[in-house]
Formats: sequence, C-alpha cells, structure tokens
Amino acid sequence: MPEGHVTHRIAGILNDQLSGRVVESSSPQGRFSDSAARIDGRVFDAAEAWGKHMFVGFEGMDERVNIHLGLLGKFFFTEGIEPADVPATGAIRWRLGVSATDGDPRGSVVMDLRGPNVCELRTPDEVDAITSKLGADPLRGDADPERAWVRVRRTSTPVAALLMDQKVFPGVGNIYRAEVLFRHGIDPKMPGKFLRREEFDAIWADLVALMPLGVRDGRIDTVRPEHTPEAMGREPRVDKHGGEVYVYRRAGQPCLVCGTPVALEEFAGRNLFWCPSCQPRHRRRRANA
Repeated sequence: MPEGHVTHRIAGILNDQLSGRVVESSSPQGRFSDSAARIDGRVFDAAEAWGKHMFVGFEGMDERVNIHLGLLGKFFFTEGIEPADVPATGAIRWRLGVSATDGDPRGSVVMDLRGPNVCELRTPDEVDAITSKLGADPLRGDADPERAWVRVRRTSTPVAALLMDQKVFPGVGNIYRAEVLFRHGIDPKMPGKFLRREEFDAIWADLVALMPLGVRDGRIDTVRPEHTPEAMGREPRVDKHGGEVYVYRRAGQPCLVCGTPVALEEFAGRNLFWCPSCQPRHRRRRANA
C-alpha cells in the first residue's frame, strides 16, 4: 500500500497542474459517473492529503472527492496530449483533464485514477468525520504530535503496531515504520506505554524530517550519510520501492551498522523487519514479561 508521502506528492502534482483551471471530468469505468458529471466543467480548487486519504475540491461545490488508494490504486498522468486524444483503456475510475486550449502555459494534462479503494464525493460533515478519526500526520504543518503521544503512552500495543495505526500516525506505512525504529534502536515489540517521551519525540522528529524527502524525491531514503553505497563502497540497493534503507526488505542480509542478519517476522498481518542486535529486546519489555 502506498505510504502517506505518495498521497502528498500526488496532491502536489494535481495542484501544480490543475489549480484554477476548468476540468473535463469523466468515469470511463462507470463507477464514478454521476459524481464525475457533476464535476465536469468546474474549476479545480485544491487537493489536500491527510495521511493516506486525499480530498479534492472544486469551485462551487461543498463536497470534495475522497480518494484512498488502498493496495491497488494508482494515478497515471499524461502530459502534452489533449484529453480527447488519450485512449480510455482499462478500468479508469476517474479521469480528470485540462486542455491546452485554455491558454494556460502549463499545457494539457490528463489524470487517470485506477483501482482505488475509495473514490467518492463526500459532504463537509463526512470529510470531518474521516479526518477526526485520523491521528497526527507528520507531513502536515498543522499536525499536533500530542495527539499521538496521548494514545501511545496509554496502551500496551507494541510500538511497531502503533506506528501503522492510522488513528495514531496517519501516512506512516511499513517502510517508515521499520526504518525509524531501527534508526533509534527501539525494540519494535515494546509496548507503547514503556516508550519514553524523548524516544517518542525522536521518532516524531525523524518522520517529520524523512517523509518530506519522500514527497520531494518520490522514493524512500533513510540511511545516514555514513551508510550510503558511496560511503561504504557497496552496491546500491535494487528494489521496486527504490531508496536506500537499513532493514526494510533486507531480511537475512547483514545490518549496515553491525553486520547481524536482518530479521523478518509476520507481525499484525504485515512483514516486520528489524536488527536483533541494534534493536534488542528491551529490558522494559523483559521486566514486564
């Protein structure tokens, strides 16, 4: 499933390409036809990301389109071709396009949304109901980390599960979860209530620093300068997710810091990666066992 930096990156692309322009809106697949027809011919206002949710607004409409990509959803952009000339092949839930005939220097562009888990028009009350259930998004300037801290310090749920809980850390997925826990040497199975405030603050600060880089670069890089391929004289990582990481999808390979084989375990329905030496079972967890 795409992590939150992907949603924020795409929202930025939509704003850059479409803001203030009259759009052509359709649903070639048919599942979003009525809502797409209401949007057709309106001026694009803004796209906003909140965790893995996106909300897209148009002038003259109180409702906004709520998108959640889920496991299979993807956005596809075609630039420099008029919307009418882009073939509508495959299951396109929503097509949004602008024509170069409007004289805008940004030119023509078509956005195709395929396979999302959610693509629905939501009223303001429905949008508020969704966002009120989400925690503090490290990528949002208005995020309040205290909301996350209150939840973390009161629960026995392991830290690794809390970092994937969208009611606590919306937008954080399996990669950032594994990497920030490694970077701070934290036992992924330690209950949240044993996490010290300075550890929480360090995790939060790391997410706030790392995730915008994912938005900017379109890939996740988490290794410190001394552990890059150039610094260590090693081959770059080859993985469809891209990016240089410490433990994610490196099961059985030597830890870049200590050389211990990276561990892998299914945990709460997802693969959990960590270094048994750099992230040992914490004495706070042992004492409570």
